[in-house]
Amino acid sequence: MEYIGDVFYEYGGGLYANLTNRCPDRCEFCIRYMVDSLGGADSLWLKREPTMDEIKELLSEWDLNQFYELVFCGYGEPTERLEDLLETARYAKSLCPKIKVRINTNGLSDLINGRDTTEDLRGVIDAVSISLNAKGPEEYLALCHPRFGLKAFDAMIDYTRRVKEVIPDVTMSIVGGTIPRDDVEPCRKIAEELGVKFRIR
Repeated sequence: MEYIGDVFYEYGGGLYANLTNRCPDRCEFCIRYMVDSLGGADSLWLKREPTMDEIKELLSEWDLNQFYELVFCGYGEPTERLEDLLETARYAKSLCPKIKVRINTNGLSDLINGRDTTEDLRGVIDAVSISLNAKGPEEYLALCHPRFGLKAFDAMIDYTRRVKEVIPDVTMSIVGGTIPRDDVEPCRKIAEELGVKFRIR
């Protein structure tokens, strides 16, 4: 198979899936603008997106039993390829039923796909981590530059509210040092009011 970039890579004891480089955000803190790779990857910049057949072939080369979880997180927003993400997750669980599957997302899946996508995750995804990173729409726009404009923040909040009804393990996170210190507690309060976990990463 031709080398198209690292589709799967080890990081922090987990196996990570990098299915796309597409993303509706251009976050000022995004590590992809700083380095070409993370963990065991050589390059997370894909020459092209792998096909579903290629994804399955590449995944089958890994011993999933050595990993606690499969995490969809690379140099793009995983829900840009939602259907392929879900098929990959199902395939991973067919290879290793005990493996947990997590999505690291910006929470804009519904805007990306033009519909409510939360129900699609039921029975397939075990955990969702959503990048909050701002206390309101204006702050989010200034930091993350979403192509969806001001409506992106509220869409992310609404997605979180609905996805927690489908997925029991939901966390909102912020990147420490990227937002004003005074904004950390308001972000924590947002997560608490939504009834999800909060993490500073």
